[in-house]
Amino acid sequence: MAHKFCPQCSTPLVLAKIHGRERETCPACGETVFHKPSPVVLAVIEHAEQLVLIRRNLDPLAGYWAPPGGYVELGESLEDAVVREAREETGLEVAVDGLIGVYSQTGARAVILAFRAHSVAGEPVAGDDAGEIALIAPGQLPMQPAPEGAPLLDRWFYDVIHEVTAPWKWGRQTLLRK
Repeated sequence: MAHKFCPQCSTPLVLAKIHGRERETCPACGETVFHKPSPVVLAVIEHAEQLVLIRRNLDPLAGYWAPPGGYVELGESLEDAVVREAREETGLEVAVDGLIGVYSQTGARAVILAFRAHSVAGEPVAGDDAGEIALIAPGQLPMQPAPEGAPLLDRWFYDVIHEVTAPWKWGRQTLLRK
């Protein structure tokens, strides 16, 4: 159980079969705790015909190069979150160009929504939880070892990063076809 006490009345929770699954429930008030994944956005940003990557300071994948991103906050749209995360982690103002894909994994407490974006103002500078920032030319993606033996979240996030940056593995012609 992830929660010990009812968020409504503070009674200790018990496991009970609710809607065909074992769920944490309160024997006093009947409250059921539903564990829901949080939305996370990734910003695959083009700046000066190069891909913007940050070296992550935090887990998952601390030390790896990845597109900037983070949790969507209450009161903002997915696109607003992309713009905010880009500004916080790269110093760039961006315009969102479209959704690349939605990624989920059993057991992960997040759903990743990856968006294409391009810079409209600012200069790249590592900020917030970015250790470094890099501009990567098409065909020059850094080689990063798969996180063998790492937690599921790290392995899944690595796969998502690999997929959303795949168009940058080849030359500029491939990107123009997207």
